[in-house]
Amino acid sequence: MQLDWAQALGFVAAALTTFAFIPQVMYCWKTRDTRSISLGMYACFCLGVLLWLVYGLLVQQWPVVVANAVTLLLASSILYLKLNQKS
Repeated sequence: MQLDWAQALGFVAAALTTFAFIPQVMYCWKTRDTRSISLGMYACFCLGVLLWLVYGLLVQQWPVVVANAVTLLLASSILYLKLNQKS
């Protein structure tokens, strides 16, 4: 696979925006505190990321696929905690 500059830039951008979720995920899993997180926002965000993932697969844009697969995993773990939060 030959990697061009545009695709390399895409992978760097994808890594930065995807890994930005890690501190939030770590905090939520450690504290189990998701009270200040919007359920609606995370539900819409996860659905949007899922659609971006499908789009990336359809057009075979691997930076889009990889970034959205990892982001979906991270964001959906927060959504899972939010949905299972004890009041």
